[in-house]
Amino acid sequence: MSSEDLLYHVDGDLVPVDEATVSVRDRGFTYGDGAFETMRAYGGDVFEWERHAERLAASCETLGIDHGLDAADLRARVDETLAANDLDEAYLKLSITRGPQPGTLTPQPTTDPTVVVYVAELPRSGVGGTTPWDDPAVVQTVKTRKPATDALPADAKTHNYLNSILARQELFDADEALVRGPDGAVAEGAASNLFFVDERGLYTPSTDIPLLPGITRAVVLELAADLDVPVYTGRYDVADVREAEEAFLTNSTWELRPVERLDGIEIGGGPVTELLTRAFDRLVEQRHYGGLDDGDGEGRAENDDGPDADAGEDAP
Repeated sequence: MSSEDLLYHVDGDLVPVDEATVSVRDRGFTYGDGAFETMRAYGGDVFEWERHAERLAASCETLGIDHGLDAADLRARVDETLAANDLDEAYLKLSITRGPQPGTLTPQPTTDPTVVVYVAELPRSGVGGTTPWDDPAVVQTVKTRKPATDALPADAKTHNYLNSILARQELFDADEALVRGPDGAVAEGAASNLFFVDERGLYTPSTDIPLLPGITRAVVLELAADLDVPVYTGRYDVADVREAEEAFLTNSTWELRPVERLDGIEIGGGPVTELLTRAFDRLVEQRHYGGLDDGDGEGRAENDDGPDADAGEDAP
């Protein structure tokens, strides 16, 4: 299915892509006053829906958007969008704004929220599936810093992505930015969470640093615990990552994506990255594709004809 043939869900109605519009007075457009979740559907079902719904509710609460829809209502719109497009394997974005209001900075009560679901096709994942990215990530440390949490709540997933856009604009011969916190500690990618490995185990920046703790990040941490991989969270310098034996990025679309190099220094994947990737694939296979037969565990194929690595990777 081409992108022009897709149907999006806009304020309760399924509409063709070229009719999927919102008001120019919508506060999501005028002020970035909205929240969203990027999700992945496997086998027609949303991965980790409950966690996504909880984070969306928390983001809306932070913004003071009382949209009046419960998680079941939102899930129904997501499922309707998948069914209308006959998509089992998909990227999904569920977005809620305060809706159209007078052009004043101070928000009015949310009486007419804008709720949009849009989708894009992805390749099958799981055991024996295809990677959603074309190549391992090439990462560059950027000057753009994460703002302090008391300036912009890091755990709220909002329409305001200017920080990540500025970070991406700095890139030269790289496809992901490594962004630091206000004090210089490594925080996250522009649209991903960071993990790296040395002889002691697996590391990821602490949520004490301004970063968005991704859903895939949480799943990887649980898988590491199940596999008895030592995990450390804390404050790390760029040098710690450059000297790592392995590194990878996570978000809902990429899943686990190895870092080929950082700032021109070769890193790559390795046994821990491969172990966690296989565990993630098996989890997806068991939950969404009817389980595993004894002996299953083949690796995934490279992505020869799927979407490029930027398709729908706007957040952890």
